[in-house]
Amino acid sequence: MSSHKFLTLDDVETSNKRIFLRVDINVPLDPSTHQILDDTRIRAVSETLARLEDARVVLGSHQSRPGKDDFTNMQPHSEALAECCNQQVMFVDDVIGPHARQRIAKVEPGQVLVLDNLRFCAEENIDDKPEKLLKTHFVKQLSPLFDLNINDAFATAHRSQPSIVGLTDALPSAAGRLMEKELKAVSGLLVEPRRPCVYVLGGAKVEDKIPVIEHILTRDKADKILLGGVPAKVFLKAMDRKISADDEKDMAGLQTQIKNAKSLWMKYKDKIEVPVDLAYADTRGKRTDRAIDVPLKESALDIGAKTVEIYSKVVEGAATTVANGPLGVFERDGFDLGTKQVLEAMARSNGYTVIGGGHLVGLASILGIDERFKHVSTAGGAMLSLLSGQSLPGVDALVRAAERMRNQKNN
Repeated sequence: MSSHKFLTLDDVETSNKRIFLRVDINVPLDPSTHQILDDTRIRAVSETLARLEDARVVLGSHQSRPGKDDFTNMQPHSEALAECCNQQVMFVDDVIGPHARQRIAKVEPGQVLVLDNLRFCAEENIDDKPEKLLKTHFVKQLSPLFDLNINDAFATAHRSQPSIVGLTDALPSAAGRLMEKELKAVSGLLVEPRRPCVYVLGGAKVEDKIPVIEHILTRDKADKILLGGVPAKVFLKAMDRKISADDEKDMAGLQTQIKNAKSLWMKYKDKIEVPVDLAYADTRGKRTDRAIDVPLKESALDIGAKTVEIYSKVVEGAATTVANGPLGVFERDGFDLGTKQVLEAMARSNGYTVIGGGHLVGLASILGIDERFKHVSTAGGAMLSLLSGQSLPGVDALVRAAERMRNQKNN
């Protein structure tokens, strides 16, 4: 049993069993061809699949969400999965209808049937209470067809949806290898991280970074927090530093975050580092670095070269570094400097290094340095939820499943 009090693959019999395996292989796709651009998440499932070679596996995942360009079927994913496991992989263009149920009934040991995009079912697009999820059409149609449910979708564990929580409550359930590994790595950061412990936080979403900053600083689990992206701008604004006119406009809707940032800054001045310079695009679109208090009119697109140098030094000397979110608009030519160099400094460091969030992991993989981090998380949101002290509905459901199985044994 793990410290999280859920069952793992070591606690359950899988041979010849009919298993629903929930994974998260929601991957970046080329918008026009729907070709897979980065298969990190698909490869991450291979250890669990290897352990289930003698089972009858039905695999479910989602890809994107309704209304988005990359909301598409799972055919390319099933082809990519076939390349990284020893089982025969098949695909069915249905989720809970008669066609899918007939195919599920025919799965033999050593085969993997990939269901179509779970979010093609409307019920998979809403978060709800566990008792409501148990009553969904999704759970009622699928749960009778399986002996066991394995949740390996750490990246979706912060969602309370039928495939994550409903099926886990309806069936004997355990965590897959990836879920187990992710929880161990991320939870460890909140127990006794090796010091000095440094967090590098960037990206566009500041609302999920501030709770992380608050949680780790109030519990004294970090020595330094290095900010880039929108979080850096919010803190600069909170500190009454001058920011560009365009950034000022973008901040208009973030009053709550600015207020929270201000109170964190007052309390933890010595631990929160903001950029000393920022990079802008000049009239020709070329990179130009400016000291903090002399911004251009346009939005800042990256941390400046001096900041990169300061941050890289801090990271190289850290015993633990956790990074989530890029430090600038790294897709734009010339503005990937901050994110790239800080990632490279992490890769050089001898400390325990963890990176998470799709953009950052994708960039590390493009740079060919992803193998050099101690833990590469497949998650963005779930990792941040855990680091901000929230419990994950998917994990809570696994804990309930372990309790049910223990009670059955004792009765």
